[in-house]
Amino acid sequence: MPPRRKILVVLKGYPRLSETFIAQELLGLEKAGFDLTLISMRRPTDRKRHPVHDEIRARVVYLPEYLHEEPIRVLKGLIAGFSKPGFTALIKRFLADLKRDISRNRFRRLGQALVLGREWPDGGEWLHAHFIHTPASVTEYASILTGTPWTCSAHAKDIWTSPDWELHEKLGSARWAVTCTRTGYEHMRELTDRKDAVHLSYHGLDLARFGHFAGERSDRTGSDPDDPAFILSVGRAVEKKGYDVLLQALALLPADLHWRMDHIGGGEELAKLKVLATELGISGRIVWKGALAQEEVLDHYRRADLFALACRIAANGDRDGLPNVLVEASSQRLVCLSTDVSGVPELLKDGENGLVVPPEDPAKLAGALEAAIRDPALRKRLGDAAERQVRQHFDYHSSIRQLTGLFEAEWQKAS
Repeated sequence: MPPRRKILVVLKGYPRLSETFIAQELLGLEKAGFDLTLISMRRPTDRKRHPVHDEIRARVVYLPEYLHEEPIRVLKGLIAGFSKPGFTALIKRFLADLKRDISRNRFRRLGQALVLGREWPDGGEWLHAHFIHTPASVTEYASILTGTPWTCSAHAKDIWTSPDWELHEKLGSARWAVTCTRTGYEHMRELTDRKDAVHLSYHGLDLARFGHFAGERSDRTGSDPDDPAFILSVGRAVEKKGYDVLLQALALLPADLHWRMDHIGGGEELAKLKVLATELGISGRIVWKGALAQEEVLDHYRRADLFALACRIAANGDRDGLPNVLVEASSQRLVCLSTDVSGVPELLKDGENGLVVPPEDPAKLAGALEAAIRDPALRKRLGDAAERQVRQHFDYHSSIRQLTGLFEAEWQKAS
């Protein structure tokens, strides 16, 4: 086995409650013997942390989030950059990118890369980016500047909101890239001649953290106003999650069907959704709980009757990959209702281990919700099948083994 190298992992922000899949992977790599330092482009904004964040030992270094906030640090990075072997190549690449993307954001990524190149924490020997949009820009620029090889994990929004020319450039210079859905994998392979350098790697779950739930599920049918069916949804209140569609579907449910819903998550559209719920006359049935820690979310999975997430493609092309919350809920024998967007059908098969409807269709979503609420036997059958699917095919140890092999293959070539 070749000696393992110190990896600098570039992240958009850390820690983040909505990115447990990244934290889980970082912890898995540490347990597999990798030596990591985390490079975060933003400071945390969440008030809570998941337990997994406290288990990660890697040091965290924060780059200047906005260049004007730390001008001395940025200036030192620029001055030091002049003596780096790749400075001329970096400026040439930056100017080529700037012609196609004239933005303050582009200057910010250059400044962050220069700071990283100067400070170079803990003697990093490899660069790895999580997300192929802005974190990969910083990572690639730092790679050009220092000559350090880089690799990338791409996910969802970062793929679908990046222009093809930029993905093509990054896929041409990264040693390899992985992504977590077949739709993203196929899209990335279309944009590069180096098709063997693109790999499909599902995040999966730490199944020890999401152990089998042996408790009894309720036999609620929505017929008792004193014991309504419990619908759960977990996700940020952003366009691609389709919460306006879900609210419209809930408003279409028959008057004699009794239900309540808990929503877990933050997001910029939360206030707008609360107004919509009031306009639809259903606000009294919904509790907006905000962001919760992982153990609290797990408790909700185990108490709910069904899980709903109305994924859609946003106006700017943003979409989910395979939402981790669907995998989490499925691991707890909780039947999931979602849409056939992006990677969702890679987990859920309609009528086999979940209920899947087209996006942007409140009527069909309402029909699926009603069917699941009225039929506890259906919920049990689909939920049990979903758990089997997760435990057979979505164990995160498989992803860690795959990443380990990819890193070690590169290091073997180098040695």
